[in-house]
Amino acid sequence: MDHEHLQNLRHSTAHLLAAAVLQLYPETKHTIGPAIENGFYYDFDFKEPIAEANLTTIEQTMNALLKTWKEFSHREVSEEEAKEYYKENPYKLELINEIIKKGEKITFYKVGEFEDLCRGGHSKNPREDIGAFKLLSLAGAYWRGDEKNKMLTRIYGTAFPSKEELKQHLEMLEEAKKRDHKKLGPQLDLFMFHETAPGMPYWLPKGVKIYNTLVDFWRTEHENRGYQEIISPLTNKKELYMTSGHYDHYWEDMYHFETKDGEEYALKAMNCPNAMIVFGSTTRSYRDLPLRLSDTDILHRNERSGTLNGLFRVREFSQDDAHIFVTEDQIQSEYQNVLEITERFYSIFGMEYSFRLGTRPESFMGDVQTWDKAEKELKEILEKSGKAYTIEEGDGAFYGPKIDILMKDSLGRSWQMGTVQLDFQQPKNFNLKYSASDGTEKMPIAIHRAVYGSFERFIGILIEHYAGAFPLWLAPVQVMLLPIADRHNDYAQKTAETLQKAGIRATADVRSERLQAKIRDATLQKAPFMGIIGDKEIADGAVSVRKRSGEDMGSLKIALFTHQLQEDIDKKK
Repeated sequence: MDHEHLQNLRHSTAHLLAAAVLQLYPETKHTIGPAIENGFYYDFDFKEPIAEANLTTIEQTMNALLKTWKEFSHREVSEEEAKEYYKENPYKLELINEIIKKGEKITFYKVGEFEDLCRGGHSKNPREDIGAFKLLSLAGAYWRGDEKNKMLTRIYGTAFPSKEELKQHLEMLEEAKKRDHKKLGPQLDLFMFHETAPGMPYWLPKGVKIYNTLVDFWRTEHENRGYQEIISPLTNKKELYMTSGHYDHYWEDMYHFETKDGEEYALKAMNCPNAMIVFGSTTRSYRDLPLRLSDTDILHRNERSGTLNGLFRVREFSQDDAHIFVTEDQIQSEYQNVLEITERFYSIFGMEYSFRLGTRPESFMGDVQTWDKAEKELKEILEKSGKAYTIEEGDGAFYGPKIDILMKDSLGRSWQMGTVQLDFQQPKNFNLKYSASDGTEKMPIAIHRAVYGSFERFIGILIEHYAGAFPLWLAPVQVMLLPIADRHNDYAQKTAETLQKAGIRATADVRSERLQAKIRDATLQKAPFMGIIGDKEIADGAVSVRKRSGEDMGSLKIALFTHQLQEDIDKKK
């Protein structure tokens, strides 16, 4: 079943959920129920709260109703009829008013005895198409995502054409729970959150090791490809964002404040306006292009508290950002360079990826002709890449179309990671120029580009991808040295120092604990290697090496063990 039909199936199941809830709880006010990735939800205003235990009864009612659901029918209704029908439901009335304001038709869809305000997108025969479904959880959700509105009850569920597909999905969800980075991160002493800074992670020493290793790898790879790293101000005047266009499109999602002098400033939520300033700070020639400026500055976005989700959705983060200024005839070759970097970065982690082209949104900057030209360029680039790609109409940035990088993890889950955006607008807004070969002044084109996306989100995904068992080169502790008795502690500490001097993250567990307890703790910390030390190892100038997988590598001389580790780390194993 293709994506569209699967989404229609899930949207139909959301209708089925609403029908069951209204049959069981007639005084409930139902609101909206869209299909989402991997499932659906429906938001309700219950007169009395329900609990997870009620989901079983709702599911049973859904199954009974489904037997009577043959096909959806729809009808157009007038404003008066629609408002009369929903006169007791303020949520539907609000939606109706929005539809009228947009000049759209009001449509009702009916199946069985249930009828609902809806734009459409359903299974042709829900009784036959909906093979299996499951209600998963309850959550609180503000109406329309606005914290000023009433908190509703959201019921999440999923649906598939067959029971086997549902079973596989539920098994994946169980495995995902075990890998939840919000649990594993604190357990492995990688990061923490505190109520005094919601949505802003504290990186603990082990987490900083992972963070810095990723940044160091990013920095080396980019320097080798001609990128120049910059650092720009954390706070900027409102006028910068008025010029860039972010003031009109993004200001309310930024942290802004007024100074004693009455000037408005904001913590930067994106790096592109500052990159434009750097480009325009001096005279540029066509010989300077492509000019590749990269940075990992800290960004802040005023995300709603209800959307915060561990490292996946935070208010403070850093991106592996770059802004590349090119001539028009350099676009294709520069995109090819970006795609090569993407392959380099993602292949290391053993992750499959694809692309998604986002086209002109409803609210956009510039003229349609320029947008059409940019979108045509990107489609040609994607065709030449040989990678799978999809098109998401209206999903571009306000200043230009974009290519999103979609990554699959070890559980087969898809994640939207980095993005590559073509921008004809901001260079125009900042009046950027370069001297062309014919002596005339021309405007550069900007390519906005992030491969990891945010480091925070990427690390959260890596934690779940590896279930906390990071590959050697990325692991915060690469070797745990475990002395059998207290008399072996000095040798263990000296061995740790030798490894550390060789650039290997090693530590010695010199606690007065039994060896089995030390092995258990090293296993829980998911160290790639354990080096067990006793009398024989000290006599031989060696360690007895055991891999995280349980494989026994036997006794290895310190020099040989160090060399093998260095080789594997250099190869990013």
